Amino acid sequence: MADVVVVGSANVDLVLPVQRIPRPGETVLASGLTRGPGGKGANQAVASARAGAATAFVAALGKDDGGALLREALSGSGVDLSLVSSVDAPTGTAIITVDAAGENAITVAPSANATLTLSEAARTAVREAKIVLSQLEIPFGTVQAAAEASGYFILNAAPAAELSDELLGHVDLLVVNETEAEAVGGPKLASLLDRVPAAVVTLGAEGAVILTRTADEIRVPGVRVEVVDTTAAGDTFCGVLAATLATSSRTGPVTESDLTNAVRRANVAASLSVQAAGAIPSVPHGDAIDARCAEVYL
Repeated sequence: MADVVVVGSANVDLVLPVQRIPRPGETVLASGLTRGPGGKGANQAVASARAGAATAFVAALGKDDGGALLREALSGSGVDLSLVSSVDAPTGTAIITVDAAGENAITVAPSANATLTLSEAARTAVREAKIVLSQLEIPFGTVQAAAEASGYFILNAAPAAELSDELLGHVDLLVVNETEAEAVGGPKLASLLDRVPAAVVTLGAEGAVILTRTADEIRVPGVRVEVVDTTAAGDTFCGVLAATLATSSRTGPVTESDLTNAVRRANVAASLSVQAAGAIPSVPHGDAIDARCAEVYL
């Protein structure tokens, strides 16, 4: 039985380094092109596994070289792929432009991801997992099915979208950045608690805010580092958050203390990821995360 089941997307990332991200109607020249494994679900599954949780991935990959690339990257990180299906559609693709400051702009062609449904085997794995984590690069119906079947469901509501009360009624923990938070709850962060019992709002270099209905707001400061590439930083945060919650609460329900400690660890992991280029290649391992945590949270 997995500690964490990630239900989500997997993409081949085409990364274009540019001096600045082009404005509408503008063409800029890239200084190179790299091709590698990524996708929000795949990134989060790798982050969870590298952070120390037994992690299974529910996804759809094409029967192409992109699918093979992703399978190799995921299995090499210890992710259980027994619930990953092979479909006739091409593997998802993301085109990522990264500017000189490490900021990015991403366009995704879902392709195989758009075919993902929850099989009976996947439903069983979701029901048995300590933590289930999903995002919004797959069909909403599949996210809804995972939410309904899970015991503790984390939704990373990215990309930003309007979400139904029916879906949010099954969410135990919502993870969003500021833009996504506004799409879900409006301009006031506290309004998220009108729709979900707990939320974590990531603030980039400024850290994160923890909101729950049973305690005061908690702010976790950011970790200042030299940024190379922000791709997959949010996914690293989510995967490490899920892994830490699962492994710290194996014998009981998730507590507010568990959540605070998990956000701190996830925050550090995200700060490590932005110091390296790429998506999955930038995701840190548990020993590096814990060593840095010991320095940051003395």
